Amino acid sequence: MISTTNFNQKQEASTFQAMHFLRNVPIFSDIEENEILQIARVGVRKKYKRGSMILLEDEIGAALFVIISGKVKVIRSDEDGREVILSILGENDFFGEMAILDGLSRSASVVAITKAELFMIHRRDFLNLLNEYPAVAISLLKELTMRLRKADTQIKSLSLKDAAGRVANVILQLADDIGKIRKGRVEIDQLPLQMDLANMAGTSRETISRMVHVFIRKGHIELQGNKLIINDYEKFKSLYL
Repeated sequence: MISTTNFNQKQEASTFQAMHFLRNVPIFSDIEENEILQIARVGVRKKYKRGSMILLEDEIGAALFVIISGKVKVIRSDEDGREVILSILGENDFFGEMAILDGLSRSASVVAITKAELFMIHRRDFLNLLNEYPAVAISLLKELTMRLRKADTQIKSLSLKDAAGRVANVILQLADDIGKIRKGRVEIDQLPLQMDLANMAGTSRETISRMVHVFIRKGHIELQGNKLIINDYEKFKSLYL
């Protein structure tokens, strides 16, 4: 049997780990240490295998999720099962906030594209946090505004840009969401499958392949296995956005 002391020690260690990663989550970055502690205590950690369905479109929202590790894709599907990828999220991102705030059903499904560990906060606890800590609510509004701006850019790309612009926009979106910036270069690890990229760009897999090779020939990007590198992020952005 596990002693009470050992159990408490494990709980304290888990809470400390939760506090460590919560400090890097945008919506919690401006709050005090004791407030972070309260958030760490109300959340639950959950693990998902690659391909696991985490949230299902149209189900009632019961929790907010923060990504500790791994990557997920946010998707919508039509009646024929074809999917459109709205975004790919990685470490320190969060999702599920819309249904938490308005009490309506989920607007999209979320699927793990790698092994993922998530920190889940139940709706009642999260709403209590918003009431008790206004800084969280303000940070959440800032993050939602940024997401709306990204959505506007994506809509513009899908409706107005040619194939090169659409594919470049997806690459830049991934760079912003899950890329690592190093001296002007951006590395995107574990690049999604070409079919996923095609769904994000609203084009075919063949077009993705063709445009990626065009960008490589022009020296804008490099492929190293499953890693994509943008050699000069600002220049690439100025050319195609």
